[in-house]
Amino acid sequence: MTNEVATHGGSSADGTGAHKERFQIQIDRVHYTVEQDTLTGAQLRSLVEPPIGPERDLFEVVPGGTDRKIEEADVVRMRNGLRFFTAPSHINPGR
Repeated sequence: MTNEVATHGGSSADGTGAHKERFQIQIDRVHYTVEQDTLTGAQLRSLVEPPIGPERDLFEVVPGGTDRKIEEADVVRMRNGLRFFTAPSHINPGR
């Protein structure tokens, strides 16, 4: 499943109307297509329906490294294959 998400104004910076690059990303294994070079954590959270709430944290998958928590104001440079996942904000061990 791929969700087409228009996240730009429809024309290029040079005014030619040239098509912007599209990036294929995943959030919780759902595919999204975005057309913006960068998105904030808040914008990434709003791509999902319903939007990701404050009770869940958003992480960028870092292959071979430590996954990076994405805060609302963090700016993430888009690239094809970028993957994100959510997890509960608070985990109660032993419950």
